[in-house]
Amino acid sequence: MQEPTRLFDLLEWRKQLHPERPVFKYKENGEWKEHYIDEYIEKCNLISYALMHLGVKKGENIGLISAGRPEWNYVDFGVQQTGAVLLPIYPTISEEDYEFILNDAQVRLLVVETPALYKKICSIRERLPHLENLCTIVPMEGVKSLDDIYELGRRYVAEHPDAPQQLQATKDSLTTDDVCTMIYTSGTTGTPKGVMLAHRGLIMNVQEIKESPGKTWTKALSWLPMCHIYERMMGYLYQWLCFTVAYAESIAKVADNCKEISPNMMACVPRFIEKVYDKIFRKGEKMTGISKKIFDWAIDLAFKYDLDESKLSCWYKMQKKMADRLVYKSIRESMGGELYMLVSGGATIQPRLTRFFSCVGLDLYEGYGLTETSPLIAVTNSNKKGRKIGSVGFAMRAIEVRIDNETGEIQCRGGNVMKGYYNAPELTAQAIDPDGWFHTGDTGYFDPDGYLFITGRTKSMFKTSMGKYINPEVIEEKMKQSPFIMDMMVVGAEQKFAAALIAPDFDMLKDWCGRHGVAAQTKEEMIADRTVIARYQKVVDKYNAELGVTEQVKRFALVAEAWTEANKMLTPTQKLIRRNVEAAYRQQIDALFV
Repeated sequence: MQEPTRLFDLLEWRKQLHPERPVFKYKENGEWKEHYIDEYIEKCNLISYALMHLGVKKGENIGLISAGRPEWNYVDFGVQQTGAVLLPIYPTISEEDYEFILNDAQVRLLVVETPALYKKICSIRERLPHLENLCTIVPMEGVKSLDDIYELGRRYVAEHPDAPQQLQATKDSLTTDDVCTMIYTSGTTGTPKGVMLAHRGLIMNVQEIKESPGKTWTKALSWLPMCHIYERMMGYLYQWLCFTVAYAESIAKVADNCKEISPNMMACVPRFIEKVYDKIFRKGEKMTGISKKIFDWAIDLAFKYDLDESKLSCWYKMQKKMADRLVYKSIRESMGGELYMLVSGGATIQPRLTRFFSCVGLDLYEGYGLTETSPLIAVTNSNKKGRKIGSVGFAMRAIEVRIDNETGEIQCRGGNVMKGYYNAPELTAQAIDPDGWFHTGDTGYFDPDGYLFITGRTKSMFKTSMGKYINPEVIEEKMKQSPFIMDMMVVGAEQKFAAALIAPDFDMLKDWCGRHGVAAQTKEEMIADRTVIARYQKVVDKYNAELGVTEQVKRFALVAEAWTEANKMLTPTQKLIRRNVEAAYRQQIDALFV
């Protein structure tokens, strides 16, 4: 059959190819419930009919605030089939951000997942003049729910016998170039902007990567926010490949859900990968005797792994087989035993972690892009030379990518690029030049073999008072290789040297204090302890030795507060919001340069 050209074509695609296989799994009352394609199509159509009843027009923005679950997809395709535009919003942002987004997009119909989210929207409803209809996915007494939307759809069909023909005519009128979704950027650099994306860009992304998963794989676990374009695109990939997608209960339950579901692949972010490794490392730290020696040997061996196995000696391969039986197998079993691919996006991965996880048998793949590019610009693949340590892979085949000769900025042009920022032609013109090149704001280079390497963000770079430019992300990523560091921000604009704020990994630090007789118990006590500070100085000195003189961190301060979404130090995709960290720690930063 013809391949999908619009995202909602995936419904019929799935029905034709694998109607017997569950599309989604979701845990309800402690049990995994399976959802099949017939229910999926029925619910999507009922939502479409309800929107027709409400007079929703092509191009109108329909809001959705929910974590990943089957109903997220029902709303998505139900909206798309009418030509309306789905506006997914993070469930964790502030009331002020909700107010701005819902008003900017003039949303008059909003679906929220939980009673808590309903109450949050109700607290600002008087400031939302466009909002007419608000309903929940999880039923709430006295409040309209998604079940009421389904019933409204059934009523419309009963009153309009030609409703299926109407819906089909609307679907037939929609093209691959029509806008299907609008996503507001997470705002690391200022006010959120509504990124308008067409079916074409997301379809191109799926077509680029659909050959990499194994042909016999059938299961994926999803836990990243579905409102983020990265996980959204991965969800469409899973549906294209007819996978069963299980939605994790929460990030804290990912490991448990992996054991229950035994997924074959999963999307994640570098921060998650770092935490998985740190958990493995801490387990080894608690071992003793021969067990610890074997564990340490196997971990060290993994860090020497090369993706090009032709470069590995016979002796290395023999050791790897032994390490697999003694150590690596148990690591895989802790993730369900059938997980073969981790796909990471949102930031670059530490090269040592790519080596480690790939050696263990959890192959680590990377992609690079932005919301504005649907999201991929470059990606690694499962071909023999489809990956290189430190690289985000090859440019997508269907687009053009270039590096600006003067600034080193990565720029791209093609069908993956957004239609523009909603109601912001001036901002659109700043991002996309007259020749159609999208300016990413990221710097990088292609090596002679065509692999793309990311070197940083142009907006993150700063110049010292000595006239030297510093890319803080390079320094931060290097030093975050230490299990003692959870987060770090390098500062020093217009100063004589670079310095840093360091947020420790307190689980690791507490274990270390216990083993080294440090009496400090609270976070505040630990970061003030001289022995602890001296240990962090050793960490900084170790990685400074790998940096140029002007890049070295001359002073640092430890902070007791973890940087999270809740305190607005991180975006929902775990990127550092530098302006917020800088504002919160202005006094400590100033003290570093006294």
